[in-house]
Amino acid sequence: MNTLAKTFSAAALIAVSTFTMAAVKPAVSNPKTAAVNLSTADLAIDHYVAVMTAGQSAGVEQLFAADFNQKVQGSDDKTNTRSEVISFLKKQRGEQLNCKTNTTIIEESSDYMVAKVTQQFEGFTKTDLVTLVNDGETWKVTQSINSYK
Repeated sequence: MNTLAKTFSAAALIAVSTFTMAAVKPAVSNPKTAAVNLSTADLAIDHYVAVMTAGQSAGVEQLFAADFNQKVQGSDDKTNTRSEVISFLKKQRGEQLNCKTNTTIIEESSDYMVAKVTQQFEGFTKTDLVTLVNDGETWKVTQSINSYK
């Protein structure tokens, strides 16, 4: 009887400690390098919009493909590299843009997505055509083409 009581006590203690450990969220040591869930195209485009409009910086390196480039259409067309865009976005961390944002999926398959992100500011509109590809288990942004009206 004494052995049975000790066994149940040990089992209860193990169960309580397991539930306690599962309930505690691990601390993220560096939110800039925190991994984000980019397992679907929808999650990736939503994170892209959050990075571009709400100043989120978590997982920004993870979001962009190694060959990413950004083209800006205007009187002087400009192309930005992946490192230039990431550096800019890190400086904009926490900055919320004052605009209305609308995302439209233009084309989607199991391997790629093309989305149109429209940002309506007071006095002008920015249109961003974004191409994403399925890179194994994660989706990445490979190209962004911006135009302004």
